[in-house]
Amino acid sequence: MPLINLKTSNINIENPEALLKVLSKELSNLTGKPETYVMTALQTDVAMTYAGSNEPCCFVEIKSIGSLDPVKMSSSFCELIESRTGIPTNRIYIEFEDVPASLWGWDGRTFG
Repeated sequence: MPLINLKTSNINIENPEALLKVLSKELSNLTGKPETYVMTALQTDVAMTYAGSNEPCCFVEIKSIGSLDPVKMSSSFCELIESRTGIPTNRIYIEFEDVPASLWGWDGRTFG
């Protein structure tokens, strides 16, 4: 049920599949939830600005049914994304959403 969706203006992501796998493992580790439930998504070449600039930037959505620690996760994911994309941590926004189990569907039903 955890989801990380990364949108970036950068089109030069080296090995996007490897980035998705690293994000998946990290989200599983930080939420304590099995990686079998983690979904990752990456959208590159998204028209974006940050602070009025077209320099590479990133918007990240992290959603889960509980188990979110925004302080710890923000630091970890900003550093991970910077190391893999070259986008400075001060050009990355992260939105965290704790979703009620009754509003998260999977396999024809919800978790709550």
